[in-house]
Amino acid sequence: MSEANAPQQRADQAAGTIEALTKQIQQLKAQRDAVILAHYYVPPEVQDVADYVGDSFALAKLAVDLPQQTIVLCGVEFMGESAKLLNPEKRVLLPEPGADCPMAHMVRKADIDRVRAEHDDLAVVCYVNSTAEAKTWSDVCVTSSNAVKICHALPQRNILFIPDMNLGRYVAEQLPEKHVILNKGYCPRHVTINRQQVIDLEEAYPEAVVMAHPECPADVLDEADFIGSTKGMIEHATASDARDFIVCTVVGILRELERRNAGTSKRFHFPATTPRCVNMDQVTLPKVAACLRNPAPYEVHVSEELAPAARVTLERMLEYAAK
Repeated sequence: MSEANAPQQRADQAAGTIEALTKQIQQLKAQRDAVILAHYYVPPEVQDVADYVGDSFALAKLAVDLPQQTIVLCGVEFMGESAKLLNPEKRVLLPEPGADCPMAHMVRKADIDRVRAEHDDLAVVCYVNSTAEAKTWSDVCVTSSNAVKICHALPQRNILFIPDMNLGRYVAEQLPEKHVILNKGYCPRHVTINRQQVIDLEEAYPEAVVMAHPECPADVLDEADFIGSTKGMIEHATASDARDFIVCTVVGILRELERRNAGTSKRFHFPATTPRCVNMDQVTLPKVAACLRNPAPYEVHVSEELAPAARVTLERMLEYAAK
């Protein structure tokens, strides 16, 4: 292999591997009566092999309605748990069982018990990015796309929002009639985005639309022209006539942004410290194939002790979101 031709040959080999794995995955999927769901943050080649790509709310809804008896959830642990909770009779596979969400663990039951003791009129609202156990401590789950709607609909004035303080703060700003109590959790990926990085991009692209996920810090949200979930940002950019977009969320969203806007002159710019979810990045095509070949080590289980109470919070989320 000549030095000049080496990069192209390596690219061709990689493409060949992806093509072979994709074919193998399609065959295994048919054998297992499986459907592949992928979050917007996993690697592009995994999104490409998925039957459905979406944010956590869209995937949660889909999992309930799909006829296949095996669900391959290309995401992190709490997503696999949620799919299993909503589909207890189905087999749910997580291609990388070790892929976790640090924020999911950033809440303590002692803090929830303390706030419950201080307020008779309280709803504990749990971001879906949480463990099954944390969901059992809560009254209802929400996602970034429906948190404001559900919190508004709750009869309680006092809301303890767990685990993400940034999304909780955003909800509080949208609902001044509610008393929102914040937990100290955060997304380690979104907090790497800072206001100066956004300002630097605004100076480089003065006509750009700034889009931010509500998990971002408050001063980043202050710079945003649009605040919304991953799905919300994708739809906003697709509907907009703007050419440039500053995107304040995990870079995995780029695949869907480019797919939806193919053939346009739209450009998407990410902060200098490009936000990457190292846990989502662990989900790879070889692992998707492996879990379909030998499902047992990849199967998601939620203990019978936790499942009933955790399931209720997710079912309530779907009920409130449908109203």
